[in-house]
Amino acid sequence: MDEPVTALDLAPLNPPPADIGAYFDKCQEKLGLIPNVLLAYAFDADKLRAFMAMYNDLMLAPSGLSKAEREMIAVAVSAQNECVYCLTAHGAALRQLTGDAALAEVIAQNWRVAPLPPRQRAMLAFAVKLTNHPAEMAEADRAALRAEGFAERDIWDIAAVAAFYNMSNRMAAAVEMRPNPEYHGMAR
Repeated sequence: MDEPVTALDLAPLNPPPADIGAYFDKCQEKLGLIPNVLLAYAFDADKLRAFMAMYNDLMLAPSGLSKAEREMIAVAVSAQNECVYCLTAHGAALRQLTGDAALAEVIAQNWRVAPLPPRQRAMLAFAVKLTNHPAEMAEADRAALRAEGFAERDIWDIAAVAAFYNMSNRMAAAVEMRPNPEYHGMAR
């Protein structure tokens, strides 16, 4: 790799522990790349495992939210935080999951003008308010989600995904995490 994945000089464990090496191999096989976010954490096996476990639980485990809806949250939150890494990586994932590059681009630019059904509009309004004004969250915000058919667990999942991407966006900004160049051309 020519370009460093962050602005910090933190060398990855070499060789990585067996479980992490196997995970990297699976990424390479399924995605055709190892996401730079994983390589950024690869200097510390425990931190990387914690990140992977949280990501896998929030984004891939069974939920009342579809995988595309979870990626919508990642993209809308990352747009609020102007996170180049996550907009690039999760924009690509959203394009792939929806099969609609234009929709994914509009959500990244301004989700409010995206042609979304009321359910997804309410979900993103909640996630963006949590991002921009967390102290103002109130029962009315949860009630708006319930009115669109979200269960209590779904509301938890919306909040957890939004919170995770707020944390991830801040880490990416702090260390100037660089997206894999391959993401730019995916699913266009």
